[in-house]
Amino acid sequence: MNSPAETAVTPVFDIVKQVVSGLLLIAGVAGFYFFSEVSLLFRVLGLVLLVSIVFGIMLTTEAGKGFWVFLLDSRQEVAKVVWPTRDETVRTTLLVFGMVFIVGFFLWLLDLGLFWVVRTLTGQEG
Repeated sequence: MNSPAETAVTPVFDIVKQVVSGLLLIAGVAGFYFFSEVSLLFRVLGLVLLVSIVFGIMLTTEAGKGFWVFLLDSRQEVAKVVWPTRDETVRTTLLVFGMVFIVGFFLWLLDLGLFWVVRTLTGQEG
């Protein structure tokens, strides 16, 4: 009945990899701004390369492997989705626009009526 909660034990090496990845990312962003005299293209390419390396390091951790499995499972689930046809999408969009217009018009009338009531109650008619 009362089963103990599962606690995820993160290996020390995974924690080291995560800390190193975070430090590399911070160093890359700092370097991007530190080397402002270098061409923007090279700075962006360097930053993209560093982010790719950090992403690769993170994928070797248990959390990263779980994230990769999640992405693969999500891809399978998206393939199962039945997407609406173009006609259904256009019809639904027009219905939403129509309802927004009707509700907006109703709220405008309500605001106009309340404004008239407040002006009447405060004696500011004119």
